[in-house]
Amino acid sequence: MKAKLGVSALVLLFLGGLWLVAAPFAVGYQPRGAEYVDATVNDLWVGGGLAGLAFVALVIYAADALRELARRGKHAES
Repeated sequence: MKAKLGVSALVLLFLGGLWLVAAPFAVGYQPRGAEYVDATVNDLWVGGGLAGLAFVALVIYAADALRELARRGKHAES
């Protein structure tokens, strides 16, 4: 149960980061063709960092889960 909650939280953080990256353009507070405003730069850095960290955490969790499954498979064979 804790694992599902943790993975769900990481997925939500990842999606939140992606939204922050897309928001300036989707919502329209970044004028088209203009130099990036401070809010856009902030959203890109924070959203990109958040999405990146969440993605790395998800990859680490998946690798650990696969390692655990492989370990259980070895013990089941012997």
